[in-house]
Amino acid sequence: MIMNKKSNKIRLRYLVLFSSLLFYANAQQNSAYSLQQAIDFAIKNNPNYLNSDLDLKSADHRRQEITGLALPQVSASADVKDYLDLPTSLLPGEFFGAPPGTYIPVKFGTKYNSTAGVSASQVLFSSDLFMGIRASREFINLSRINVIRTKAELITQVSKAYYNVLINRERVKLLDANLIRLKKILDDTKALNSQGFIELIDVERLEVSYNNLLTEREKVNKLIGLSDNLLKFQMGMKISEQITLSDSLNVEGAEENILGASKIDVSARPEYQLLQTQQKMLDMDVKRNKLGYLPTIAAYGAYQYNAQRQKFDLFDTQQKWYKIALIGATINLTVFDGLQRHHKIQQAKIASGKNLNNLKNLELATELEATAAGISYANAYASMQNQKKNMALAAHVYEAAQKKFTNGVGNNLEILNAETSIKEAQTNYLNAVYELLLSKIDYKKATGTLTK
Repeated sequence: MIMNKKSNKIRLRYLVLFSSLLFYANAQQNSAYSLQQAIDFAIKNNPNYLNSDLDLKSADHRRQEITGLALPQVSASADVKDYLDLPTSLLPGEFFGAPPGTYIPVKFGTKYNSTAGVSASQVLFSSDLFMGIRASREFINLSRINVIRTKAELITQVSKAYYNVLINRERVKLLDANLIRLKKILDDTKALNSQGFIELIDVERLEVSYNNLLTEREKVNKLIGLSDNLLKFQMGMKISEQITLSDSLNVEGAEENILGASKIDVSARPEYQLLQTQQKMLDMDVKRNKLGYLPTIAAYGAYQYNAQRQKFDLFDTQQKWYKIALIGATINLTVFDGLQRHHKIQQAKIASGKNLNNLKNLELATELEATAAGISYANAYASMQNQKKNMALAAHVYEAAQKKFTNGVGNNLEILNAETSIKEAQTNYLNAVYELLLSKIDYKKATGTLTK
């Protein structure tokens, strides 16, 4: 019986331990992000992108608000008056036999008066209103394009921050490999020095190089923490949360000449689409001002009941209420406005013309930007290939120097020079890879294909 209790306790402990390990593994897995997952997370949590989405929703409500002005407007009202002193009217004195030219003050009315009713109005024609409704639809389109533009900016920022973390972590891996390699040479040199085969100055040279490498590794480790925080910031993630990256540096699919990979289409750029939509709104503004010479027509109606009492018995159903009903129409036409509308039309035309010039300028700038980004990418690709070869050559030189030193025909200066060369080649290679990845992002952004 005692053994069964002990066995149950041991099983329970193992179960708790297994559950804890499983929970930790799931937590680690959930915090591992690929580049696409990081972008998806940012789209759901980045404040700037969320604000652009809220602007779109606000624009839709604004459109509905303007559309509501074209619908019937109905209101109800009630009014109660208690005349503490009835108003006085002056009647001609001759009505009462007084001399002509005199007036007799007379008070008319009742102490209590009440009015209750409903009124309605309907705009039948208003050029400003109808053009405003059309403009509100284009404003929604403007907000929608702004969401796409913000998304492209967000993808650019998250991608660059993500690659920066990968590059820094790759630097640490290479530095760790260099430290292990240099530490072995240092230990071997110390052993040879203790046996009298090598001078102390050779050991000290290696120690200086080893310590410098340790310092550099510490700096890169701190940069990793900073780059992690920058990535979290771009993603809209709390700095205190843990994050791991599941992607690795991969440039196998890189093309030497990216210019032929995708056609430059300026209309795919969100900035160009924004200007196009803005052009439509400016053209509508010109038309709205021209139509402003037309009259505004509105219909209205009211239905009311009025009560007049000497006593405050307004809710007495036995007392009579007097009905008032009316319908009417209003036509407003500006005959002369001092040429104000004419000058408004000219200003609207000028604004439209300036926007057309901005469109043409953006077309030229986009073509130049895309071409420059493609050339930058091709240069980065060539640089990456050269640095990759240099890194292999530097590793070969280091191996040769190490063999010579091990066989006693070389010196540690050759090893130190080879170590410096291989570290420099690795740094240059990682920088070239980073530039290649960034230039590809810039090219996709310039050609409007980043969000596709």
